[in-house]
Amino acid sequence: MVRVLIVEDQKIMQRYFEYILLQDPEFRHVDTVADAEEAVKICTYSAIDIVLMDVQTFHNHDGLKAGKAIKEACPYTKILIVTSLIDPKVLERAKSGCADSLWYKDHGEEEIRDVIWRTVKGEHVFPDVTPSVELNWIMSGEISPRQLEMLRLYICGFSYAEIAQKMNCSRAGVRWNFQEMISKAGYSCKEDLIAAALESKLIVTTLK
Repeated sequence: MVRVLIVEDQKIMQRYFEYILLQDPEFRHVDTVADAEEAVKICTYSAIDIVLMDVQTFHNHDGLKAGKAIKEACPYTKILIVTSLIDPKVLERAKSGCADSLWYKDHGEEEIRDVIWRTVKGEHVFPDVTPSVELNWIMSGEISPRQLEMLRLYICGFSYAEIAQKMNCSRAGVRWNFQEMISKAGYSCKEDLIAAALESKLIVTTLK
């Protein structure tokens, strides 16, 4: 019997994951909670085999941070991140020790169930790349990782000068990269590019 904890703050997704578990008699649904921080407490006093963990949970609490805490306190508990956030930083953090596997919510029921079982058996299942989303005239994959990091830093409050210092380039180089992103995607200004990146969950800065 595989004991499963669901960590998800959206009611419709809670019901979806609970339905998936009900289809397999080998799964035992222990509980569903909305807050990643609550999941850490549950795992310390309950025997949980695998946690289906959202990234952005109640109060914007960070599921990746909670996953790392659970893995450190309960090394036999597997963490499967199931998210709709396509921010490359999410996948990078998951692979760096915050999770055993990561998959995306828009994949089918059978595929997610397969990833659950493979993770329980000790596999580490991660996509090679994050999904690409449309940004007006282009797909997000056409923006280079370096440009995406500049955009992330700007959204986080860094000035062009600070971004240049952090990324070892000139201020003019930062400005050029922003202009190229804006022009390539067909936006009229930087604010439209930022709004699209946040709305599509290409960049997430609200986790805590």
